[in-house]
Amino acid sequence: MESVDPLTLLPELILALAAVGALLFGSWTPRRRQGRVRLCVTAALLAALAATLVAAATGTGSDSGGHTVDTATHAVRVVVLVGVLATVLLAADTFAAHPRESEFHVLLLLAALGTMALAGASDLLVLAAAYLLASIPLYALVGFAKDSPGTEAALKFYLLGALSGILLLTGATLLLGAGGTTGYAGLADALPGAPRALVAAGVIAVLAGLLFKAGGVPVHFWVPDVAEGAPAPVAAFVTTVPKIGALAALYRWGDQVLAGAAPDWALPAALLAAASMTLGNLGAFLQTDARRLLGYSTVSQVGYLLMAVAAVGGRADLVQPGLLFYLGAYTAANLGAFAVVCALRARTLEDHAGLFRDHPWLALSLVVCLLGLVGTPPTAVFVGKLALFTAALEADLGWLMVLAAVNTVASLFYYLRWILPLFRASGEPPEERERSEPPGRWSTGVAVTAAAASLGMGIAAGPVLGLL
Repeated sequence: MESVDPLTLLPELILALAAVGALLFGSWTPRRRQGRVRLCVTAALLAALAATLVAAATGTGSDSGGHTVDTATHAVRVVVLVGVLATVLLAADTFAAHPRESEFHVLLLLAALGTMALAGASDLLVLAAAYLLASIPLYALVGFAKDSPGTEAALKFYLLGALSGILLLTGATLLLGAGGTTGYAGLADALPGAPRALVAAGVIAVLAGLLFKAGGVPVHFWVPDVAEGAPAPVAAFVTTVPKIGALAALYRWGDQVLAGAAPDWALPAALLAAASMTLGNLGAFLQTDARRLLGYSTVSQVGYLLMAVAAVGGRADLVQPGLLFYLGAYTAANLGAFAVVCALRARTLEDHAGLFRDHPWLALSLVVCLLGLVGTPPTAVFVGKLALFTAALEADLGWLMVLAAVNTVASLFYYLRWILPLFRASGEPPEERERSEPPGRWSTGVAVTAAAASLGMGIAAGPVLGLL
């Protein structure tokens, strides 16, 4: 690898230093005053976000052969940092005064750091290291509450993650043997002349590892279990932020290595996209647990996002901006929906009955976010889906575009099963409603902000896509 200018990695350095600082600061802070650590973490996230925006505005970038800093990297940094900041605020209602609150934030920062490294990786060794950094803290976060559902979810998550990690490392080894290098540029030149069976085995193994991080079929089984069993802020984070880095890494892998080395790359990627969007929708249809429904919804959204990976050989000026925009739009909508769940501490869809009468702002925010996940105009996901649908059509994947449109219409069914009870009278007596715990203040703010961001990004889609 070539030498790297540390300034190009300033956001990652800030997160790494913040994680170490939060660990040390939390160790010397009284357990009942761990909120101080939260303030320091928030300041570090804002500093990293400012550094990212400055680097993007000045066009600062690099390509060391192992890690690339470009427009995609800057966009992923922004989305990840905003997503982590939202998670920190969600956790303020759940883990405030928790004796291990500082440990929660350290794990969160490390997972975010791995996610950002994953998005910029242009070498298989960097990819593997980033995969591990983005995965191991999440296992601890899922079981953070030390309750039965969380422990079960963490065990399932860890076992499938360990298997996927082994597959990714095995694939990297096979591709090293086939191409004689781990750098993406070198592999793109060497793999077309390598034994096809060896290349296919290596590509499938690497793809399995990245699909696990993204939550796509066939290694998606952990997603609904983690969404249901983990603490609500952790479920919001795990079903949103790590997928941003994984999908960006999948796109970079397909664009820089496989587009020229594997002529039939588009078909397997399209089949995985079709399977993810379809099986995710089918799994969500009859769910009554709100968080489990959002888990299956995540799998279906990954299917739509994988359309960009399938269309990687098409118009780059349309595919990459569409993918990056969709990632930001999905982050806003998914975190907004989870924020309402965190604010109400509700489990089932029926627990949200009568929400419009009791908390109209929360109800409206949930409606905007759920319709945003469908892709209803003028929300941002609509623009993202439109861009990727067009990219698929340009890449001669018209059948995939039609299937995605059918799945989009079908998904409206289970989102409406959640939306309609919001405007129906609750069966709970008025005196019971008055005694119920008020919604979390920070979670309510995140929900309203996320809904506004989903609408704002959709209305201002032209300028945002121009920046991308």
